[in-house]
Amino acid sequence: MPPSRARATTALTLLLLATTACTTAEHEPRPAPHSPPVYGQAEQLRLPLDAYASTVAETHLVEDAQDILIRRCMNDRGMEWKTLPRVDPRDTQPPNLRRYGADEASAVRYGYHPRPDPPSVARRNRAWDERDALPAEIQQAAYGRSGTGGCLKTAQHQLVGDTAPPDYDAFNQLTGTALETARHAPEVRDALRTWHTCMAKAGFDYPDPFAAAGSERWETAEPTAAERATAREDVACQKSAKLVTVWAAAETRTQRRLIQQNADRLHEAKARKDRWLAAARRVLNHGGG
Repeated sequence: MPPSRARATTALTLLLLATTACTTAEHEPRPAPHSPPVYGQAEQLRLPLDAYASTVAETHLVEDAQDILIRRCMNDRGMEWKTLPRVDPRDTQPPNLRRYGADEASAVRYGYHPRPDPPSVARRNRAWDERDALPAEIQQAAYGRSGTGGCLKTAQHQLVGDTAPPDYDAFNQLTGTALETARHAPEVRDALRTWHTCMAKAGFDYPDPFAAAGSERWETAEPTAAERATAREDVACQKSAKLVTVWAAAETRTQRRLIQQNADRLHEAKARKDRWLAAARRVLNHGGG
């Protein structure tokens, strides 16, 4: 079975605390170091630890380069290998879109449900599904019995030699710690209380935005009218409480402290990530597609 797919099991995805937050997307220009995040622009929200994360676009880049090398290896074994269709970088979501709760842009149409996959993402997902259904002998040649061997192992060695994969645990652990630590900052607790009072006045009893977004009521195939109404009120109360601005400012301070405390580990993780990316770009620039 394929060892990774960016849509579901990528090691680059942020592990959050019972949230539906998304953490990966293309790099975009960062705000000035001392500029506070602006509410209403969640799609542009950037946090200090983002510099040490890998985006979905970067995950795809490495997968695409490996795929070219896997195809060569499989062809040498007399087997065909269909490479994954490329994803338009514009189809990847921003890294912190739902980090503090509902996404304002999606609430009206989708409630708490994720937005539908754009066409290029859907095509790649279908290609992963097709790989899951490949005959056992093809999958074993490509990935070995363990899922990390076969032509994949050969491709990775050709790509980066003995360089270990990036240490994504460093980012995941620290960003989860930062989110939870900032959540308990006095100003964030005040903003959450303001949000809760606002929701209560509208007839909704949720302790925080994560509980609202994660309610079992929304486990439906399609968003319901009640879900959309709740999500709309949720984002309106977030806006009135200035929750995103307050929380992001508190977390920015926390993340900067954690970066200082873990500088060596983060530096090494970023160096390894950069080596993988540079190698992948060389293959894609010279190896075709």
